[in-house]
Amino acid sequence: MKDTGRQPGVSVVLIVRDGARYVEQAIASVLRSRRAPLEIIVVDGGSRDDTVQRARREPLVRIVPQVSQGIPGAYNEGIVAARGELIAFISHDDLWEPGKLDLQAGLMLARPELDFLADGAEVPPGFRPELLQHAVPGLIMEALMVRPRAFDKVGLFDPKFTAGEDTDWFARVRDAALPMVVMPEVLVRKRVHATNFSINSPVLNAQLLRALRGSIARKRGGGNGAAAGAATHAGEA
Repeated sequence: MKDTGRQPGVSVVLIVRDGARYVEQAIASVLRSRRAPLEIIVVDGGSRDDTVQRARREPLVRIVPQVSQGIPGAYNEGIVAARGELIAFISHDDLWEPGKLDLQAGLMLARPELDFLADGAEVPPGFRPELLQHAVPGLIMEALMVRPRAFDKVGLFDPKFTAGEDTDWFARVRDAALPMVVMPEVLVRKRVHATNFSINSPVLNAQLLRALRGSIARKRGGGNGAAAGAATHAGEA
């Protein structure tokens, strides 16, 4: 996707399915910055509860009914629909810290050479409990702010992944050596609950291994991995 026709400001992409319990809080956290987003794109994967009705209470929200399948497809539809010169992401059950857009957009606009940035943050748990005790640098979608041109360089999310699609994408970014910055501030809070997909997916480890193999194959082949491949989990802040 090309940057032509982009509008000044940040498009926030929120993908969700049956997220009525948390979605309003997630949207409210997006607005806790002096800089308001250009739009909040809620990609709804066919919610059976009142997620869409709750999301629509915020005037900046634009509902995009998902027509593809899975999480990668939802991200891709949100990216294609985004009109801003910058794109950020939030999960329906997570919270941005106050000032996140101010810090991230301020840095991105001051550094036009950057394709994307992430932040230091708490890592999604489920493996080692000690990771929940303090902020840990990482790469996750909820902390990502990116220029649309990054997707032109490495491609969109690979729909073949049913989990770990962000790991695959970030690996392609690293293999392509896109310029990035990891910010030191904690800007995102991950909710930990019984229905976290990243914890409960039975195929996550296999999908992460697949992403790693893709990265190794790209490095051996010398390509930039713009098609399919590997990555590392994206940072949160």
